[in-house]
Amino acid sequence: MKDPAEKFLTETERLKIEERIADAEKRTSGEIVVMVVPSSYHYPLASMLGSSLLAVLVGIAAALVFGKDNMWFFLEVFGISFMLLHQLIKRVNVLKRFFVTASDMKEEVEEAAIHSFYHKDINQTADHTGILIYISLFEHKVRVIADKGISAKVDKAVWQEIVNVIVLGMRAKEHAKALAAAIDRCGDILSSHFPLNSEDRNELGNEIIIGRG
Repeated sequence: MKDPAEKFLTETERLKIEERIADAEKRTSGEIVVMVVPSSYHYPLASMLGSSLLAVLVGIAAALVFGKDNMWFFLEVFGISFMLLHQLIKRVNVLKRFFVTASDMKEEVEEAAIHSFYHKDINQTADHTGILIYISLFEHKVRVIADKGISAKVDKAVWQEIVNVIVLGMRAKEHAKALAAAIDRCGDILSSHFPLNSEDRNELGNEIIIGRG
């Protein structure tokens, strides 16, 4: 099965977004990195919880339908149902999401985005002017992380505006259009505080990072 992150943008859309990043960086000494991952975490407890609850219901239903009132019949049905449902929920994100809390998803996306920010050396630009736009598809969440050089000059509410643009675009199935608008906005913000200088070089690649990489 193809990685959902690979399907987030078509090849043509990806190339256009990368061109958009390059164009935005022509106006600033800052750097913009876009990362799209299928999920920020695999949530093993969700599969365990979901399969346990559903297997109990299947066991009870089977006992009622077949008129079996002994524990061994219930345990047999429960065991088989649990194994099948566990594999199903683990593989089908639509089902898994029912058993993951919003707070858990928020926490995992936050942690994964911060890890990626440092793992991809976005914090290593000369003037600490890197921005990561992190999109996690399973959780339907976006996180924008700006390095300390930018954070010192730009209010956090501005980044939430960019997050909102992408999230709304995802809901409308206009991923590329929303991402392009977000990149343009990042370019505007960076150019106003960190205009292009004669010594600037492209410190981070413009290619969209797909998956954890």
